[in-house]
Amino acid sequence: MNRQDLLETARALPAFSAAAAQEYADQRELLVASLNQIMLQRVDLDQLVGAGNHAMMQDNHHNHARFVESLLRHYDAEVLVDTVLWVFRAYRAHGFHLSYWPAQLNAWVTVLERQLSPPAFAAIYPLYHWFIVHIPAFVALTDASVDGA
Repeated sequence: MNRQDLLETARALPAFSAAAAQEYADQRELLVASLNQIMLQRVDLDQLVGAGNHAMMQDNHHNHARFVESLLRHYDAEVLVDTVLWVFRAYRAHGFHLSYWPAQLNAWVTVLERQLSPPAFAAIYPLYHWFIVHIPAFVALTDASVDGA
């Protein structure tokens, strides 16, 4: 899968409702705090993010939530794809392991399902499903830049 293929899948995501976007925005700080609590309790955290990268991970979660909020309000498939690829390159270069993303994204889904209303969760879940399903493509497309090739 190349960048163009990713763009096509991103363009196929359903539209996000204004109500879901607002609920996400209203709950954003609580969502991030809950996610950080889950991730900081993991016994394998240093293996996921690298020793000394806990604060960077928490910053990533705040940035992720702000980014998702902006996508829910003003969706742009190209911004989504290019930002995710940048994040994979940047954080892997700082020592984040590939297994961080499935762990983090699955935790996001858990937190969202617990804290959002069923209609808001149903509206937002396709974006997180897209993130999770395409992790192998993100890895493949960013391997060369991380490996220095």
